[in-house]
Amino acid sequence: MFSLHPRLKADTFLVKKLQTSSLYLMNDCRYKWLILVPEIADLSELHQLNAAEFASVMNEIKKTSQLLADLYTPKKINVGALGNMVDQLHIHVIARNEDDFAWPGPVWGNGNSIPYTEQLRAEITKTIINKLTG
Repeated sequence: MFSLHPRLKADTFLVKKLQTSSLYLMNDCRYKWLILVPEIADLSELHQLNAAEFASVMNEIKKTSQLLADLYTPKKINVGALGNMVDQLHIHVIARNEDDFAWPGPVWGNGNSIPYTEQLRAEITKTIINKLTG
């Protein structure tokens, strides 16, 4: 049975359930940072997905990347599935700009996160949901 890893649960907000994954907003307002988590139990690697699941997750990565590009016109979209700290399969999709806090380095371990205010989180979540369903 699928359950979200406690660290992901503590660090993110659910935005929307997609075909295979759920889409989460990372609770760090320094970045436009989304996380896709395939809702399949006991996965730690992309290659563990069957062919249909893999195709679906790749499509979700593409749509999420395009969504961030359309909304925020970043210099670069970073996509990664590291899993060094959280072994549950999850894919980071992050819009990066030259003026962001960590540029050009990685976002991980770079200063302290700044949580979203409830109002900003609600606005961003609504914007993302509208873009995905519109």
